[in-house]
Amino acid sequence: MGTTSDTAGSDTGAGVTAPAPGPPAASLSPSRAADFMTCPLLYRFRVIDKLPEKPSAAATRGTVVHAVLERLFDAPMGERTPVLARSLVQPEWEKLLARRPELVELFPDEPGPDDAGPQEAGAAGASSLARWLAGAEELLERYFTLEDPNRLQPAERELRVETVLETGLRLRGYVDRLDIAPDGALRIVDYKTGKAPPARFQAEAMFQMKFYALVLWRLRGAVPRRLQLVYLGSGDVVSYDPDETDLRAVERKLLALWEAIALATRTGQWRPRRNRLCDWCDHRALCPEYGGTPPPYPLPTVSGH
Repeated sequence: MGTTSDTAGSDTGAGVTAPAPGPPAASLSPSRAADFMTCPLLYRFRVIDKLPEKPSAAATRGTVVHAVLERLFDAPMGERTPVLARSLVQPEWEKLLARRPELVELFPDEPGPDDAGPQEAGAAGASSLARWLAGAEELLERYFTLEDPNRLQPAERELRVETVLETGLRLRGYVDRLDIAPDGALRIVDYKTGKAPPARFQAEAMFQMKFYALVLWRLRGAVPRRLQLVYLGSGDVVSYDPDETDLRAVERKLLALWEAIALATRTGQWRPRRNRLCDWCDHRALCPEYGGTPPPYPLPTVSGH
């Protein structure tokens, strides 16, 4: 659940002591906006209750693949090859594991450092970790069929963007890659490790990119010329060229969304919404839609609207 573009900083994680609950600051990221639009109760669980969530193998692989694609452009043009990308997978996984040791729980069959016998070493080749790493390498191999990184020189990678609207609402997020053409035109690129959605869901996926486009427009005074989603899972590239009308509509939507969040915060009315992602939700046991009871609401409430 959530978008890969907040991979630079997860809001929840197993084994992490959550801070005391409090009202959300007047800020939105694409992931948190998507949470509320998907299910207001999910937003509450993540932002106000700060409930821990189990690590996900798919999301963790996305984090590693994003890190490799960021590092890939450290190499000079001509040396950005599939061989180099594959060689970066293991080191990036080890860096991530050092920061988040709880991720070892994803691979319970992986031999530990003391299991160094020949039998264990042979078993490691078929371990879930080995298969998972191979899956990351396959995604990176596919990347080279979609773009030639030796013909690109990104202006920014993993760029933190943030702006404050006139209402005081802060918009923030991380852009995977920002390309700037010789004429100054901006292209926002986001990598997705899953498959491209059916056409009827593409607008939902592009909302995240329009969010970033709005922020960059406010920061730089120019509407990005192109928004590009690179789906490594299916080998698709989906592009969209926004205009000011698009971005003004996104701004209005975000302001209305924040008003709805503020109302739910004041009243404590966070309505669950069944959707196609419910089967993967870590908090399903607490959801009234499935017979659960949310924890007591930790904030004071007021009645009425």
